[in-house]
Amino acid sequence: MDRARDPHPYDALLLLSFGGPEGPDDVLPFLENVTRGRGIPRERLAEVGAHYHLFGGVSPINGHNRELLAALRSDFAAHGLDLPVYWGNRNWAPYVTDTLREIVRDGHRRVLTLATSAYSSYSSCRQYREDLAGALAALAEEGLDLPRVDKLRVYYNHPGFLETMTEGVLRALDELPADVREGAVLAFTTHSIPTAAADTSGPPAGHGDGGAYVSEHLDAARWIADTLAERTGVRRPWELVYQSRSGAPHIPWLEPDICDHLRTLHEAGAPAVVMVPIGFVSDHMEVLYDLDTEALDVAAELGLPAVRSATVGTDPRFVAAVRDLVLERAATERGEQPQRCALGTLGAGHDVCPVGCCAARTPRPAAAGADSPYA
Repeated sequence: MDRARDPHPYDALLLLSFGGPEGPDDVLPFLENVTRGRGIPRERLAEVGAHYHLFGGVSPINGHNRELLAALRSDFAAHGLDLPVYWGNRNWAPYVTDTLREIVRDGHRRVLTLATSAYSSYSSCRQYREDLAGALAALAEEGLDLPRVDKLRVYYNHPGFLETMTEGVLRALDELPADVREGAVLAFTTHSIPTAAADTSGPPAGHGDGGAYVSEHLDAARWIADTLAERTGVRRPWELVYQSRSGAPHIPWLEPDICDHLRTLHEAGAPAVVMVPIGFVSDHMEVLYDLDTEALDVAAELGLPAVRSATVGTDPRFVAAVRDLVLERAATERGEQPQRCALGTLGAGHDVCPVGCCAARTPRPAAAGADSPYA
């Protein structure tokens, strides 16, 4: 077999995502799954659920994952990569435990996982690893032979991710009126998390002052802004801002919020803004509501021309990036030294999360890391 197309030792890829409701009756049970153990009042869940009901009680994330699943399978087949691709979710059907059970019963023994979160943090990396460990524990209780499960490195700085995001910004700029286009500023937006969680994101050596979560986003945003300046001849002001805060008011979260930032931009006289959802892989609910609904409504009230650029979704360049990451990791596992593609200044991330990486406030077993009980 051509080593460039050889996934060995892996014999399956698991697309692991967050999950979302697919009808009005699913909304509250889904939100209960997401917040289980956190003591969130039912009335607060109802408030969040109202966002979903604006869209018929359906989150687009499952539909996007079906499209990504099909795109990965098609790309793998077209490039001679013999690797079956499965899909499981953390918080809604198809649940990761059920999918791993299917993988085991299909006879697969080495599973590589692609999480639909590109950055380092507890909620975007370790929590996925914890859910993998929980699924493996459930299979062990059933007496099944457990596969070895690994996870692809974070990919926020892979060329297939950053170049696709950049092209999306260029298209968004073209949507703005010509008289404000050149002066448009960039607002790179991602999910806000508690500052304590940000400070302990990534390996322990980098903890503090936003940790890996903030530094990775800043590096990605800076690369896109610099590349846009090279391609357009316009150096645009930019800032990393946040959205989708959901915690108690007394707990510090990353700021500024995108809506507050839009007001600040308007007061400063910015002629237009492009919101760049750099923290998201697809247009799920927090993009559709927090940006396309809430933030764009604020911009309209202010009279501030605003557009939102595209997420990477199933763009062929991003799908090809996943294939590249799979083959890179497979070659590494075989003892080879493949090229590790990365843009920006931080370099390619680690393959195996070290002990203490993206620390949890209440530690739970986590698979696919140096501290995994399922080596």
